[in-house]
Amino acid sequence: MAFYELTKQERADLVLSISNQILEELQTAKVKRTILHFADDDTYIRKSAYLSVGRIYSTHKQLQSSILVLLNALMLDEDFKIRQTSINAAGEIGKKEFAIIQHFLFDKGLFDKHHSVRNAVIGSVKKMGDVNPIPVLAWSRSYLHHPDKEIRREICHGIELRGRKHPQDILPLLQELENDKSASVRNTLIHVLGQIAYKTGCLAIVVDHLKRWENKQLIADVLEEIVDVHHRYRDFSALTQTEARNYIQHNFY
Repeated sequence: MAFYELTKQERADLVLSISNQILEELQTAKVKRTILHFADDDTYIRKSAYLSVGRIYSTHKQLQSSILVLLNALMLDEDFKIRQTSINAAGEIGKKEFAIIQHFLFDKGLFDKHHSVRNAVIGSVKKMGDVNPIPVLAWSRSYLHHPDKEIRREICHGIELRGRKHPQDILPLLQELENDKSASVRNTLIHVLGQIAYKTGCLAIVVDHLKRWENKQLIADVLEEIVDVHHRYRDFSALTQTEARNYIQHNFY
């Protein structure tokens, strides 16, 4: 039975059981069930597993080395789901201790052959950058001009979440991509700026920063996206589309 076919209490019991099983196996160095959870076809089982690993890392200092060794080993597994879950587990650790898990992203996940693993890197960068921005953004910046356009696109997407609350932290990084020749990077850049701008208090900061950019066509496309996103996300936007359009007309041009 799938995770969300269970009752609320059954789900809670299952999550606790998964956590207890992983803790027991980490203490005995026998990780058969842990690996099965990492490889489960159900996304929510895998999520329960990597969240459990993150909590255990925080609460059981004596197991931290064992957890890092395990995650490092699992990144070599042929099953992409296991590698994906390992990245997500590393991301939980990286919310507080980025340096110690950086190699999971730097050497492996970012260049993984499977898109699901690379997507896990994006998700991990988002959640880590939101709460632990200084080392995560410094690491991200080092990839903004990587020869592989997909790496540049992934990094651009990965730093988005931090920008929704603190746009000033990522706008200088995004500006480094304003003249990128790749259509996919350019489209992602426009998307990210739009996603930032409709959040409370962010439009003014984004518009002010765009005044310092040089690529006029890109700026025009970004401003068009910002106006459009205020309609597409009108139930969640801080301003109406009309208010956003008026603000841009009075404060940019």
